[in-house]
Amino acid sequence: MSGQHVARKRFGQHFLVDEGLIQRIVRAIGPAAGQAIIEIGPGLGALTQPLLERCGALTVIELDRDLAARWRRRQGVSVIEADVLTVSFEALAETLGGRLRVVGNLPYNISTPILFHLLPAAAVIQDQHVMLQKEVVERIAASPGGKDYGRLSVMLQWRYEIEHLLEVPPEAFDPPPRVDSAVVRMAPLADPPAVSAVRLGELVTVAFSQRRKLLRHTLGRWLDERGFQGRFDLQRRAEEVTVAEYVALAQATD
Repeated sequence: MSGQHVARKRFGQHFLVDEGLIQRIVRAIGPAAGQAIIEIGPGLGALTQPLLERCGALTVIELDRDLAARWRRRQGVSVIEADVLTVSFEALAETLGGRLRVVGNLPYNISTPILFHLLPAAAVIQDQHVMLQKEVVERIAASPGGKDYGRLSVMLQWRYEIEHLLEVPPEAFDPPPRVDSAVVRMAPLADPPAVSAVRLGELVTVAFSQRRKLLRHTLGRWLDERGFQGRFDLQRRAEEVTVAEYVALAQATD
């Protein structure tokens, strides 16, 4: 895109400029004509341009009014000028008539809220390819027993198959962020366990509220308050419990 645009700190803008990495990301996405591709935060178009070349049309969600105005002038691009946290992806899927392919270099200051905002729409999403702070990707993909395994791991692994695709150094951006980044593929599970996301979220939040303590001090009290009569090993710490066990417990207490 022509013209100078200064990155705005309040929007968490860091523009990807490494051509080699851009091509690797686009190849991993594998866009094709006719797909309902939604890009969150297109910025100056590092991903948007090669995506357009391969699929011909896409929808972008852009909060920055100057960038939104630029993209409106581009053929093949539909613009939603809004905070992504206010956008209904279910309504988008209905409008576009197909399952969504979500891509984006997410603003790091609100990346976790965006992931949780997308969670209820997983049934209408084919996949998500997003760039995040490397630390967040490690938490999403973490296995039980590790220091990175936590609430984010459980809530997203319940609903998605997670694949850590590639790492992105700060110098791949302008301006460079102060952290390393990574790209993750999140594919919604075709047949996820049926459970209340609200109940699972509440349970997991309690479990990880005091990571160093045994679960009997945190989750045990929560279960007692709900009159839980089932069996569950509370002589463990939160990070030792698998996603399947948390889901089963949420189902038993709902």
